[in-house]
Amino acid sequence: MAVRSKAKKPAKAPRRKPGARKAASGKTAPGSLLTQSQVDEIFARFQAADPHPKTELRYKDSFTLLVAVVLSAQATDASVNLATPALFAVADTPQKMVALGEAGVTDKIKTIGLYRNKAKNLIALSKKLIEEHGGKVPNTRESLESLPGVGRKTANVVLNVAFGQATIGIDTHAFRVANRTGLAPGKTPLIVEETLNRIVPERYKHNAHHWLILQGRYVCKARKPECWRCIISDICLFEPKTEALA
Repeated sequence: MAVRSKAKKPAKAPRRKPGARKAASGKTAPGSLLTQSQVDEIFARFQAADPHPKTELRYKDSFTLLVAVVLSAQATDASVNLATPALFAVADTPQKMVALGEAGVTDKIKTIGLYRNKAKNLIALSKKLIEEHGGKVPNTRESLESLPGVGRKTANVVLNVAFGQATIGIDTHAFRVANRTGLAPGKTPLIVEETLNRIVPERYKHNAHHWLILQGRYVCKARKPECWRCIISDICLFEPKTEALA
């Protein structure tokens, strides 16, 4: 399955004086610092700029997606994508993963952070898939979260990407964007996720976490946010805004 390797650059926002924002009108969305009309506008712009956002992890099916997402915890998608081709060449099913063994998995993923613990989890979750789910990846949150190495974020991503459910996975990028913009401020990923589930319009919900992740990865960066080319900078509450270098 083809997966985009580079996010589309958002269109440049109109230049404006630092600190200037679009006038807000209407009722504040529950849990947000923005009005519901501003929330709607943010996701309308994301959709216009990138109508079909996708995960940047490379995978072939629901099992390889699950493996890739587990490996991506506290690691970059790029580092995972470098390691998984060799792994999937010999272990693209739970049965093959178990047959490869923990030492074999460890050798294939040793360039990824926390690789020893992740190798142990991949063997354990593969065994559980075989024993309890007939070797298939389950499509419920409860079953996914019962698998070794699978937390709420991983479950949300698998449910969204593999099964088309309108779940919202909160990684470090989505968490930063939600807080920095005022869209869904919260001290924990769960609080941010719950707020987004309340305020994101249904028509945008399936793609919402992809847009937030890509925004955080390529524009709203942790150290140097590139506000000068952000398509929602006139709505975002973050200050100071950065400007393009002359």
